Amino acid sequence: MQTNPTYTSLVAVGDSFTEGMSDLLPDGSYRGWADLLAGRMAARTPGFRYANLAVRGKLIGQIVEEQVDVAAAMGADVITLVGGLNDTLRPKCDMGRVRGLLEEAVEKLAPACRQLVLMRSPGRQGPVLERFRPRMEELFACVDELAARHGAVVVDLYGAPSLADPRLWDVDRLHLTAEGHRRVAEAVWQTLGYDPEDTEWRTPMPAAPPPGWVTRRVADVRFARQHLLPWIGRRLTGRSSGDGLPAKRPELLPYEGPAA
Repeated sequence: MQTNPTYTSLVAVGDSFTEGMSDLLPDGSYRGWADLLAGRMAARTPGFRYANLAVRGKLIGQIVEEQVDVAAAMGADVITLVGGLNDTLRPKCDMGRVRGLLEEAVEKLAPACRQLVLMRSPGRQGPVLERFRPRMEELFACVDELAARHGAVVVDLYGAPSLADPRLWDVDRLHLTAEGHRRVAEAVWQTLGYDPEDTEWRTPMPAAPPPGWVTRRVADVRFARQHLLPWIGRRLTGRSSGDGLPAKRPELLPYEGPAA
């Protein structure tokens, strides 16, 4: 991997993780690790261009159908692809189909850029992860194999102890906080060959007394009412949180914004 490379453009492909939920800005929009990464890269390269095609709730089939060809046609230096995790969290999931679609995406994107970036997504501690861990690890094994075959790099967020900490996850228990996204941006930054700005991004947060029983139960009830039940409702009706939403930054344009 080249040290401190010069990249002139970035295209991000994926779902809510890449869109930036739940790194909420004052204006109600989401920032997230991809925006943070683009800001850092733009600070080094005048005229740096950035597109973010990610839309929350997208399955890997939708990502391939709606985003991959568009991203490939942009001719960016760097493309990031994170997808398939939403599929693994569905009650019924055809992992063979997921692997096939992910392979299709990589085969189209790898030749279309200087560097394709794949990820082993972070996993929060808790019973939900334990239930779906075998599917997730099957997905990540596929990511590793495809990266080796096509010259992509893999950012291993799943193996980072810091990102398993519930304190780095929003109240919906599905999306990272602003601090979590900052650490992901640092991880991708270093994987691309840039000098570290935070050598401790993998280091767990300082230990804190666990919340009391009442606090945990109140949080559980709020989570179920505000997030779990609506999520189940969307699954039962075939709807998605991203239905009808446009891509975050659909065109590859000069990045304007503060560097991270």
